[in-house]
Amino acid sequence: MTTAMITPVEEDPVDPKPIPEADKKGVNIGRILAWAFMIFIMAITLMPFYWIIRTAFSSNYGLMNHPTSLLPVDINMRGFERVFGMQSCEEALKDNAACASMNFWIYLRNSVIVATMITVGQVFFSSMAAYAFSRLRWPGRDRVFGIFLASLMVPSIFTLLPNYVLINHLGLINTLIGIGLPTMLMTPFAVFFLRQFFMNIPRELEEAALLDGASKIRSFFTLILPLAKAPIATLAILTYIGAWNDYMWPLMVAEDEHARVLTVALAVFKSQSPNGTIDWSGLMAATLVAALPMMIMFLFTAKKLVNSIGFNGIK
Repeated sequence: MTTAMITPVEEDPVDPKPIPEADKKGVNIGRILAWAFMIFIMAITLMPFYWIIRTAFSSNYGLMNHPTSLLPVDINMRGFERVFGMQSCEEALKDNAACASMNFWIYLRNSVIVATMITVGQVFFSSMAAYAFSRLRWPGRDRVFGIFLASLMVPSIFTLLPNYVLINHLGLINTLIGIGLPTMLMTPFAVFFLRQFFMNIPRELEEAALLDGASKIRSFFTLILPLAKAPIATLAILTYIGAWNDYMWPLMVAEDEHARVLTVALAVFKSQSPNGTIDWSGLMAATLVAALPMMIMFLFTAKKLVNSIGFNGIK
């Protein structure tokens, strides 16, 4: 019996995967340049905010003597004391600051009331208008929506005088309701924003609710609005920030102190300066305190806002 010699079969060596050029060099030049550019843009964006903080914690005399210093000069809290009315007139004049007091808490209260009133009213009424334009069928709906949408091309400065005449005839000058009324009902952007989402909701869901005996109004409140929580939250955040930062319209309507909002109060505080000089320390302290509520709100809602901006409907 002969035993056959089995010759082992030689396997072809496996070719190693090609190493990318970036890994061969050990450094990705494009990524480094991209990060450097992003850091540069962030530094430019945050520099004004840092300058506000630096000025708020400096003294007016220190700012006059060292205007180009990148760090706070003569660090103190006197600017914040003037904002909250904790500094006497003599102490303010010694610091080359305005002697007039700033009723910060009244202005803060007015800003909160106006921004909340505009946000609640605009989101509620705009959602109903968006539902009528997207889900209800009535003659001339698309044509009316086109005319309504064309108002987006009208600059807001053109509507200031007609709105002022209307508010004056209604007797709402120097009132908080007069500040919020022109934008409290609805705006073309809010209606357009919500309409685009409502159109992506499957009609089968609404038809099923109608078959179960729900009316159009009940379907809107119990079905459509819960499904639109993300875009409604986004619209509410954007509306609140816009109402909080509005300046021109509250300046025209609110002439008395009891109806003045924070943005207008900052301009008045700037004008109340001795010897023609500006109380930069107090002004920047007031600006920082006025912007603080919006910064806190953005920190808690930034993720929801970014995720909701690019929604594509229901998954």
